[in-house]
Amino acid sequence: MTINRNELQRYLTDLLKPWEVKDFCPNGLQVEGTDSIRKIITGVTASEALIDKAIEMNADAILVHHGYFWKGEHQPITGMKKTRIKKLIENDINLFAYHLPLDVHPELGNNVQLAKLLDIQNIEGLEQGPGPSIPLKGEFTNPISLDELTQRIESTLSRKPLVNSGGNFDIKTVAWCTGGGQSYIDLAAQQGIDCFITGEASEQTIHSSNEQRIHFIAAGHHATERYGAKSLGEHLTETFELDVQFIDINNPV
Repeated sequence: MTINRNELQRYLTDLLKPWEVKDFCPNGLQVEGTDSIRKIITGVTASEALIDKAIEMNADAILVHHGYFWKGEHQPITGMKKTRIKKLIENDINLFAYHLPLDVHPELGNNVQLAKLLDIQNIEGLEQGPGPSIPLKGEFTNPISLDELTQRIESTLSRKPLVNSGGNFDIKTVAWCTGGGQSYIDLAAQQGIDCFITGEASEQTIHSSNEQRIHFIAAGHHATERYGAKSLGEHLTETFELDVQFIDINNPV
């Protein structure tokens, strides 16, 4: 099956609702390619390695979480940026990217997908106010130890996480934000959450964990954000019978 580029763009816009979140980059079609799309490659980041794989597989579109044109980045299309975009244009490949909209989607998003993998229940937003919450919170059916949760994350994500204990207590409540969401640890601590999980850590994150008595786990930016793009691709396959394949370009960060 094939789909027109504009039809796919409209469908993704309606599905992911990018207007609901204030983001750091344009969401949607970032580089225009062929009108007719048959094969789509999904991945975490539109790196040169992913583009090369898409070219090798004769893909018509790439759909990622981390695309291009970030706020504050160097604007001229030179160097690495030129190389990536040149390959897309020369091979007539469309690039679609959805950042925060793919984090917060209630069914396909990175945060919800991670919760499913870790068996977190009773999910709701950590943030209060209008619009979707970026971080989420929930609980485990039965309290588990920090060691047990660490082992679960390592076996599920195939990556050894960075772990900091906030004290000698088990975990019932948990909050999380995939990717670079370490700053939300303070909001989680304010709400009395037992453990906060994200992708990365900053120097001050460990002090927040120690001093506010909240367990902290940094499970990897890439590792925690593999599942939104993969889930979205599977959804497109089911909806339009498209040929969609997720490619994991490994990244230890």
